[in-house]
Amino acid sequence: MKPRIAVLGCGYWGSNHIRTLKALGALHAVSDANRARAEGFASEQDCLAIEPDHLFGRDDIDAIVMALPPQFHADLAVRAAESGKDVLVEKPIALTVPDAERAVQAAKDNGRVFMVGHVLRFHPAFETLKGLIDKGELGEVRYIHSHRLGLGKFHTENDALWDLAPHDLSMILAITGTEPIEVRGEGAALLDSLSDFAHLHMRFPNGLRSHLFASRLNPYRERRLTVVGTKAMAVFDDVEPWERKLAVYRHAVWQDSGQWAFTTNEPSYVAVAQGMPLTRELEHFIQCIETRAEPRTSGEEAIRVLRILTAGTVTHTKS
Repeated sequence: MKPRIAVLGCGYWGSNHIRTLKALGALHAVSDANRARAEGFASEQDCLAIEPDHLFGRDDIDAIVMALPPQFHADLAVRAAESGKDVLVEKPIALTVPDAERAVQAAKDNGRVFMVGHVLRFHPAFETLKGLIDKGELGEVRYIHSHRLGLGKFHTENDALWDLAPHDLSMILAITGTEPIEVRGEGAALLDSLSDFAHLHMRFPNGLRSHLFASRLNPYRERRLTVVGTKAMAVFDDVEPWERKLAVYRHAVWQDSGQWAFTTNEPSYVAVAQGMPLTRELEHFIQCIETRAEPRTSGEEAIRVLRILTAGTVTHTKS
C-alpha cells in the first residue's frame, strides 16, 4: 500500500501536488487555512479535507507535503516531524538558516524523511546533463551561469532571489559537489524594498566560478542553465521544446603562434526522455518514505542553498 500523504496548502503549487499525488495513488487528504478551498479540492479529488490544526495528530497520515508561504514552513515542519510524519517542504524551506536547521534537526531526531522541493533536480534534461558531466563529456567544468527571468510572481515576504534562485542553486550545487567559498550579491528594487532583479556571483574551492541572474520584472521568460567545460559547453533551456532542451556545443579554442584561435560548431541536441519533473519528484519522495533512503534533495542541501541566498541578499530601504 502506498504511503498516505496529505498536502498542506492548496494554493497554486499545492494544487499541482494534489493532482499529481492523486494520479500516483498516494493522496489521502488536503488541508488549508481556507476551509472552503480545501473542501473544494477534497470533493474534486475524492479525499479528506482536514483542518490544519488537526492534521498532525492523525494516525492515518504518513507524510505531509507543505506548500505554504515560506515563513510558515519551519515551525510546521518541526511539528510534523515531532508528530511522526515524513515531510516534503517546498522551497524555500525557511527564511533564515537557523529556522531551516531547526526543521532539519527535528526530522533527524525523530527519524523522519525530510525532503525539499527543488523540483528541477528531477527534470530529465538536468539528469541527462548531470550524466554527461559525470562521464567527462564536457571536460573539467570551469563556469556555470543560470538565468531565470519572467514577469511575477510577486511576494510580500521573499524577493526575486529567494523565490526564483533556489532551483538553480540546487542544480549548481549538484554539479559542483561543494559549497562556494565566496558569494557576492547585487540587487535592484523597483516596486518596494524587495529585490525584483538579483545577481549572484560565486567562487568555488576548485576555482570554478558561477553566476546567477533572477528577475521577476522581465518582459520575456528565460529558463536557462549553461555549463562551460574544457572540452564542450552545454545548455539546458527549459523554454525550448523537448527535442531542443539540452544542447551541447563542441567549440574549440586554442593558441596558435601566440594568437588565440577558435572554431564554432552547430549544437548537437541530446535526446531526453520526456517526463514531468513534479511527478518524478513525488515518486522519489514516495520511494524514500517506503525505503527510508535519504532524498536526493535533502534538508542538508536546502540549508546549503539558504546559506547562499542569505549571503547574496541585498537589503533596500523604501525611499
